[in-house]
Amino acid sequence: MPAIEPAKIRNIAVVGHRGVGKTSLVEALLHQAGRTTRLGSVEQGTTVSDWDDDEHRRQMSLSGSLVHLDWQGRKINLIDTPGDTGFQADTLAALRVVEGALVVLSGVMGVEVHTGRVWARAEEYGLSRVVFVNMLDRERADFFRVLNAAREQLSDRCVAIHLPIGAEHELKGIVDLLHMCAYLDPSGGREGGPQPIPEDMADVVQEYREKLLDAVVETDEELMARYLDGEELPAEAVAAALKDAVTRDELYPVACGVATKNLGTTALLDLLVEGVPSPARKGTTIEFGDAKQAVFVFKTIADPFTGRISCFRVLSGPVTGDTTLVDPRTHAKERLGQVLVVQGKDTEPADALGVGDLGAVAKLKDVVTGDVLVDHEVAVEPPHIDFPEPVMSFAVTPKAKGDEEKMATGLRRLSEEDPTLVLRRDPQTGEQLLSGLSQMQVEVAVDRLRSRFHVEVDLQPPRVPYKETIRQEARARHRYKKQTGGRGQFGDCEIVIEPLPPTDGELGYEFVDQIVGGVISQSFRPAVDKGVREAMEHGELAGAPVQGVRVRLIDGMEHSVDSSEMAFKIAGSMAFKDAYQKAGPVLLEPIMQLEVTVPDDAVGAVNGDLNSRRGRLQGMEPAGGMTTIRAEVPMAEILTYSQALTSMTGGRGDYGMSFLRYEEVPAHVAQKIIEQTKKEREAAKV
Repeated sequence: MPAIEPAKIRNIAVVGHRGVGKTSLVEALLHQAGRTTRLGSVEQGTTVSDWDDDEHRRQMSLSGSLVHLDWQGRKINLIDTPGDTGFQADTLAALRVVEGALVVLSGVMGVEVHTGRVWARAEEYGLSRVVFVNMLDRERADFFRVLNAAREQLSDRCVAIHLPIGAEHELKGIVDLLHMCAYLDPSGGREGGPQPIPEDMADVVQEYREKLLDAVVETDEELMARYLDGEELPAEAVAAALKDAVTRDELYPVACGVATKNLGTTALLDLLVEGVPSPARKGTTIEFGDAKQAVFVFKTIADPFTGRISCFRVLSGPVTGDTTLVDPRTHAKERLGQVLVVQGKDTEPADALGVGDLGAVAKLKDVVTGDVLVDHEVAVEPPHIDFPEPVMSFAVTPKAKGDEEKMATGLRRLSEEDPTLVLRRDPQTGEQLLSGLSQMQVEVAVDRLRSRFHVEVDLQPPRVPYKETIRQEARARHRYKKQTGGRGQFGDCEIVIEPLPPTDGELGYEFVDQIVGGVISQSFRPAVDKGVREAMEHGELAGAPVQGVRVRLIDGMEHSVDSSEMAFKIAGSMAFKDAYQKAGPVLLEPIMQLEVTVPDDAVGAVNGDLNSRRGRLQGMEPAGGMTTIRAEVPMAEILTYSQALTSMTGGRGDYGMSFLRYEEVPAHVAQKIIEQTKKEREAAKV
């Protein structure tokens, strides 16, 4: 397969909220273009882009999938992206390697939360956008209502380019306003050729044809003059002006149809070819110096058999197999084997891939998502893929002893595939924490760990990283004396502990040496500090680390023979424990900044739920049928918030959170935590 010139390529990310039929639409486009012999089904697990067993079982896309087709002499690369916010890493990466986004809306639900966020990201990247209103054969589907919602919530430059013939169960086809023809419902077969527009639609077609022409000619002065002179504008001239307007982000054409019936795909494919710019017209902005060969890796697939598969976009080329490139991040040389073209789970070899094309290569050594590979060492500024921070963590432990290393290796491989999946060890609790954007994302990772790497693990909610501190000053003296025949042990110290104000919101620790007259030798004083630090690792209330304390060493005594560092370390530890009990110890908990975006009709329920979780509302910001709620909530109250939010909003809500500060736990809550800790300690002794 020779390299294709950039002008004949269209790179398009298929994006939208989950459940709007993106995968079915990709399947319909492949079928209409002759890439498949029959229309695949999400329910039957027969689609090209959803090929993973987990995707079949859950009937939803869990990762980005690359496919391609040919239409009107153009190669169209489509990236079918997940619509669930827990799997948005591939969506964000895909938007970095395309010129256009195909934004899919449900004809019933309209503009949903994830759609609005992806639209904003596409806006940020300057991508051309085409909208497709799907599922118009469903009950309560309404193209015109969704069109108005898109104009209100996405952009007032959204303009209808197709119209439905009929509605809901009476939907019979669609009208292409650009080419002034109709396409009738093929009921899952290949869509037939253009048909005459039904006579009873003449008025509405004329109305929306004029709206389309008004919008297009406003972007082209020459066409505007011809239009005002009453000249009949040929479809080719309107299409050319429309393409220029879409390329400049001045118009967003709105198409429609039913993906599961393959209705509307011919007109949509025409629109993608005519409306979305090629890499030659609107290429990547990645800087790669004077490199004659360069690729940007936007996705990594962790395959247990073939190893790491790296999907890339060609920045400079053509790129062929058996080529050695350099990774400026690691300064390591990477040898490219056979260059591949990807079609779902299948790959086929290519002789070369030209500039702007998308492909893959297997078994690169140290390359990760976001790397740029070039033909010689050169300063490269790869695009920053702004992956969101994980919002949910689970403690993960292998079911079989000795599988710790296998578990860690498997999860590291999976995090290469999804960078928003993070495995880390909590230094305070000692737990291995698997963090992600949603509970489903973490559960899918565990399923893949079992199926791909044969490691069974248990998931538990993580322990909240509580801390302890003091509210008042206290003094204590402790003498450690031990005589066992021969040389003994002797250490005596007096300390004062007092609250230490936070610095930049962080609670710290400070040791102040105030010994006068050498009652304790200089060599023994650091041992007191060390003993205090060890005692602070596990507070007396709930076994949590103690912070926000200043310790002053003010007096003591030593023995000329029996004193040692060990003795003063123990004395310091015991003196701190004695003083701590008298210093008004309190329990602290992490407070999170929570930002929740929900439909307007769910605001009351969500606010009430946050209040029940000891949350403090900070403000609300309504926009286009959705409201963003900001609140401060204790971490302990939102460890399993994802499930509750899904229940309250019917899956239409989304949230993100970040650590804010530590605050004192209310007395009644603290007492329960302390009692639970005592029970756990007693159980551990049995």
